[in-house]
Amino acid sequence: MKNFCFSLLFLFTWFSSSGQTDTTRFGNLDSLELATPDTSLRIINLNPVFSIHVDSTLSYQFQINKTPSNYFWFLRNAPIGVRINKDNGILYFKADKSYFLSGRLKYDFNYKLTLGVQNLLNPKERIDSTFTIVFYNTDIIPSKLKPTVSGTIWIDEGDTLRFKVLCETGNFPIESILTQTSIPIGEFNPIFNCNDEFKWGPSYDFVKETDTGKIKSVIVSFIGTTKFKLKDTAQLKIIVKNGLNYPLALEQYHMLVHDMNSYILKLKFTFLQLDKTIKKTKGTRTGFDLTAASAALTGTVLATSKDDQTKRTGLIMPSIGVVLSPIKEATAPNRPAEQNQATLLRSSIKRLEYILQDNALVGEKDPNLAQKSAKIKEELKQSQMQLIDVPIEITNDLSEEELNQYFNSKKVMKKYSLKAK
Repeated sequence: MKNFCFSLLFLFTWFSSSGQTDTTRFGNLDSLELATPDTSLRIINLNPVFSIHVDSTLSYQFQINKTPSNYFWFLRNAPIGVRINKDNGILYFKADKSYFLSGRLKYDFNYKLTLGVQNLLNPKERIDSTFTIVFYNTDIIPSKLKPTVSGTIWIDEGDTLRFKVLCETGNFPIESILTQTSIPIGEFNPIFNCNDEFKWGPSYDFVKETDTGKIKSVIVSFIGTTKFKLKDTAQLKIIVKNGLNYPLALEQYHMLVHDMNSYILKLKFTFLQLDKTIKKTKGTRTGFDLTAASAALTGTVLATSKDDQTKRTGLIMPSIGVVLSPIKEATAPNRPAEQNQATLLRSSIKRLEYILQDNALVGEKDPNLAQKSAKIKEELKQSQMQLIDVPIEITNDLSEEELNQYFNSKKVMKKYSLKAK
């Protein structure tokens, strides 16, 4: 009975469904949108960043959505050692520490490369892209400061010290340098970056009279810092010696030369007065001697006369020469002191003139300025002490040129020159 009921129900359901009208309609098959394949050239595995250890090797093959044999690869802005196979797009790099030690490559620096791929048959079909390579190193190589001078530096006041501070680059370069001194040193050119020049000239009053040994020491420290705050310090010891204040010493030298020349002119005028006195005395004495000789000669001639009166006069005439002798000594006594003083003056003048010539300045900045000034001062003082008993004439009616002409005349040189015995 159950089977019969199920059969009736099935037949009823089938007839009901077959009597309905199918309203499903299909549109025009030509109007259906079909998915088209992607034909534009693309790099399908581009890696934007490559981080490479210094001791590693990079080998990476780029791929495109086309047949690789019809395309070639190229790089632009590639750092040293990085290359790509133009046929298959394999990027290759073998890191070498020599590249970094020589400074041709840097650690922790973004090298941006341009990667290109182009169709061999159609130059217009190409694509360019970029990626970055960064090199790193797990070994710690510190960057160091290297001044072009080392150890202890000696310098005089007034001189200028110049040197550069170089950098030995490690993993990370030094980006800033701080300059510090142990004591204030006044104005100087500090170091801020690698290859900057340090310049300092200590003033003439830098070393004080109370400083031990007339020297002063300064410690100059250069502190270099990387961007990761790693530091390196280089220190130099500068010892400043008490130096000569050249402008002041030069002024003193010219004052000494002026005083010496003035003193020489006074000596020359004094010599002139002494020489005139000696010459006048000598002329007077010569006149007396000639008069006495003439009287004696006249008496001798008259004594041979036959006239008694004339003969008597001739006998008296020689006695006149005898009488003139004490008159000569009283009127024009011999002056050996003046003669000696004139000789001493002339030798002193010659010596002082030689001292001036021998201690003349040489060059724009004579290193022996202090010694030459001391020599001129010593000789001037010695000459003044030697001639302290000689009355120095202050007034001068002759010019310097006239005095020099008289002093260097042949007559005076012959009169006062030293004669070989």
